[in-house]
Amino acid sequence: MDNKMIYEENKKEEKVILAAVCLEEEADTKESLDELSELAKTAGAKVVGRCIQKREALHNATYLGSGKIKELKDLIWETDADGIICDDELSPAQLRNLEMELECKIMDRTLVILDIFASRARTKEGKIQVELAQLRYRATRLTGLGTSLSRLGGGIGTRGPGEKKLEMDRRLIRDRIGHLSRELKQVVRHREVQRQKRSKNHLPVVCIAGYTNAGKSTLLNLYTNAGVLEENQLFATLDPTTRQVRLESGQEILLTDTVGFIRKLPHHLVDAFRSTLEEAKYSDLILHVVDASNPQREKQMEAVYETLKQLGIQDKKMITVFNKIDQLEEETFLNDPHADEVIQISAKKGIHTDELLKLIEEVLQQGQIYLEKVYAYAEAGKISMIRKYGTILKEEYREEGIYIEAYVPAEVIHSV
Repeated sequence: MDNKMIYEENKKEEKVILAAVCLEEEADTKESLDELSELAKTAGAKVVGRCIQKREALHNATYLGSGKIKELKDLIWETDADGIICDDELSPAQLRNLEMELECKIMDRTLVILDIFASRARTKEGKIQVELAQLRYRATRLTGLGTSLSRLGGGIGTRGPGEKKLEMDRRLIRDRIGHLSRELKQVVRHREVQRQKRSKNHLPVVCIAGYTNAGKSTLLNLYTNAGVLEENQLFATLDPTTRQVRLESGQEILLTDTVGFIRKLPHHLVDAFRSTLEEAKYSDLILHVVDASNPQREKQMEAVYETLKQLGIQDKKMITVFNKIDQLEEETFLNDPHADEVIQISAKKGIHTDELLKLIEEVLQQGQIYLEKVYAYAEAGKISMIRKYGTILKEEYREEGIYIEAYVPAEVIHSV
């Protein structure tokens, strides 16, 4: 009976209040809180209230001003909330002081995102990356967490490394970070070996990138039957998946899905997931998938470009794919001045998805060399290589041999 009661207590849905500071008159703080609400929901919490305070700067000691803290106290009492989630990353002092003032669990946006990542990680690499990011985040907050270190039970912030690791002292956490870093280096080396093998195959790599929940996995599944989880929620998939796709011309490409981006993506995650996020760095073309039906699509596109810049990924050929056009209620002008090409599709409904494959082929051809040559019939194997790695425009069987007009990757041209 007692065990059942404990289970029911741990299963209880956390009730949280969202808090944010608006620093500019025209800031999109409300939209950012809407997104935080989705993050909280994804992490398993129920949002029972929210508050926004306009300030010239964040309060160094308590994030919010004293008046707003008093309002929050009343709101906590009225809603019977279990905790507060702040829309910015809190310093150790802000975390400690807010917890003392409000006498409840205090979380920030970073902690919630880390918690979601912990629940989504499936592969060894993903689990190492998440635990490393969590420990780095918590190592800087050991002095700020105060009594929360001894907090038992479930809820946001308790997944992943777990309570036992939370109670480690700095030295033990440093040792664990060192161990995980060494493990991650081995995994990264393995990933680099895979990339080198792929580059030896001379197959063009097309990387799918974009804001979380824009439809990247749906697009990958459509073209490859990869079986990647598709859900209408943030960060449904973390682990990158690569599959081979044959285009209409017969050319083969590698299509790679990546982890979704988000505004205020924690730097701990960017550092830990660098090897995964950098899949785009080694690609020949980036498909930037955008949720066309989201009113905040412009801000989301900015967040994607900012993260790519942070990873040193610039000057790559890019197609911006405005997805979910079937959900647009009225005709909308959609454009991206940063992209080489723009297309509107619905991966779910299959609208214009064949046109996207043709566009991928056209853009890839721009980086290839035009070839016009007659091959002896004994050299037919070279034509198979052209068909696999390039695009054949014309093929004629003549008396003197096989006449070929094609586009071929620069790294293959000397072999054919």
